[in-house]
Amino acid sequence: MTGNPEQHRHPGEWPAKPVDLDADQTGHDELYVKRAQEHALHEMVLGSIRHDLNQQPTPGAIRAAARTWKNAITQLADELITRRNER
Repeated sequence: MTGNPEQHRHPGEWPAKPVDLDADQTGHDELYVKRAQEHALHEMVLGSIRHDLNQQPTPGAIRAAARTWKNAITQLADELITRRNER
């Protein structure tokens, strides 16, 4: 991955950057818990999308639902970017 490893990630940024758990034993448990929480949130979101897609009756409906999810996520990202740029 590129970028400065000392640079802090923004909340919700994914994928989580690798963490050297042996580098700092004082924060080992906290880092592990934080990464586990972020991974669990990611899996819950994907699980929800997977469940919705699985409910679709035909391959065409699955593809249409996937496009709807993709467009909704892209719109949300665009809104967040606009808000951040206005700060």
